[in-house]
This record gives sequence, C-alpha cells and structure tokens, in this order.
Amino acid sequence: MDPRRLLIFRTVVRNGSIGAGARELGWTQPAVSQHLAALEKEVGTQLLLRSSSGITPTEAGSRLAAHAEAIAAQLHAAEEELADITALRRGTVKFGTFPSAAAMLLPPVLNRLSETAPDLDVTFSELEPPDAVVALREGELDLALVFRYPCSDIGDEGTLEWTPLMEDRVMVVLPRDHPRAEDPDLVLGDLAEDPWIAGCERCRANLISSARRAGFSPRVRHSTDDTTVVLQLIMHGGGVALMPETALDAAPAADLVVRAIPDLDNRMIGLLNRRGALAIPAVGALRDALVAETTERLATAVMI
Repeated sequence: MDPRRLLIFRTVVRNGSIGAGARELGWTQPAVSQHLAALEKEVGTQLLLRSSSGITPTEAGSRLAAHAEAIAAQLHAAEEELADITALRRGTVKFGTFPSAAAMLLPPVLNRLSETAPDLDVTFSELEPPDAVVALREGELDLALVFRYPCSDIGDEGTLEWTPLMEDRVMVVLPRDHPRAEDPDLVLGDLAEDPWIAGCERCRANLISSARRAGFSPRVRHSTDDTTVVLQLIMHGGGVALMPETALDAAPAADLVVRAIPDLDNRMIGLLNRRGALAIPAVGALRDALVAETTERLATAVMI
C-alpha cells in the first residue's frame, strides 16, 4: 500500500470532499481522484461513497482512515524528533578520552554544554588512544579526544578525521632530593643512570625515543598508566619520569620537582572522528565546546 496515497485519502476524509482535500494539498481535483482510485484498487474494495454533498467513508474506508490518522501522527512525531535533534534540543553523543583529559577538560566542557545545549546527552568512556580508535571504528564512539607524540605510530588513525587542539608540554619529574633537581643546566642525558617509570604505550615510546636521542636507553623499573601511582613512586624514590602538563595538572605534584628541559617532544591533543560525523549537530556541538575550552585554556596559560 502506497503510504503517500494513504495520507491523501486521510486528507480527503478529514475535509469531507475531494475538492476540499485537493485544495488543502494544493493539487488538482482530478489528480487527487486518480490517487484515490489507485488506492481502492490496491486494497481491493471501495473506500468512499461519493455524492453531490461530498464523500462518506465506507466501513472499510473508516477503518483505513483510522490507520491513516495513526500513521500521520507517527510521521509528525518523527519530524518533531528530528527537528529537536537538528536544533540541538536533543541528541546523544558517545565520547571517549584518556584519564587526564577526562579530569581537566571534560567537566568544564560539559558545563559549557549545559548552557548552550542543555538537552544534549553526552556519554563518556575512559579510553587510551589505541582503544579509542577501535571504539570509533566499531561505532561505539562518535568523537574521541586523543594524544599523539611525534614518534607515535598513528596506524588506523590515518583514515579518521583529525583535528589538532592543543600542545601539551612534556616535563621531567624528579624527587625533591634528587642530586640534579636544582641544576639549571639539566638535560635528559644527565638522568641516564636513573631508574625510570614508564606510562602508557605511547608515553613509553616517547620516553624511549627521547632517551635514544640523548644517547642512552632508559632502565624502566616500573610501568603504570595511573598518574597518582607515578607521582607516589617518584616521591618515594622509585625513579624519575616524563609527564605531560595536563597529567600533572590533574594530579598536582606538590612535593616533587617538575622541570622543563631541552629537546623533549611535546604531545599534541586533538579530536578523532569518522569522516562526516562532525556534520551531525550534536557531535559538532561537543566539538565546538572542546575547541572553546582548549582555546581558553591556552590563552590563560599564555597570560600566566
């Protein structure tokens, strides 16, 4: 059964005549009559009784008119729901990011969205970049905030859309009683004999790459993705580490020495999404909030 003819039939029944129905539709009366005849042929029975005063539905026509009303109501509800999503009155975005960004960037971004798109529903998953890439490809995420180092093997990321947002400085973190803690000329090679604490896969690769350029291979004593554990290990003599500023902001190292030293590669934080996803209003709204937050964060850092 042609749904368009069903809606034409509904309009005619509601208006009580073919002519009135045609005027509401903006069609000619013969065109409407042709569609009604075709509909009656489809259902195999007469639907309307015609007279000089208008039309009267047969029993079959009354039953069909009731179904047509229900279908029209469902279509209207669909139109309203899509309009809500398009106008950002509603919508869901599945978002993923790594722990320090979740701590430092996600809360203020959600606060921004509570003002600009209060009915937007953002669901969050904590994922390191390689896992976020897999989740994007499998449709489990719409948008991911990830980081890259110059030495990172981006692999599958290459066919996703990448939007760089901010550079995240990498610092060396030492215990306060380290013999080189206050050395103004400290370079990475000065720490060649120290035990090291390595982080996630990409952070570990950056440590090894940086150390190689400095002429040594780091002796990794501990490996952990947990920033708090890294800081506690350093504080209690467990080693030294390279850590990005965002991670240090998320877990301040009050009793440690944090130093910027030459020749360290910083990491870049940015967004990944499947191609075309940013055209979806809800996804674009989250992207815009993340851009605004990182821009504001960078401006504040420059002023300080």
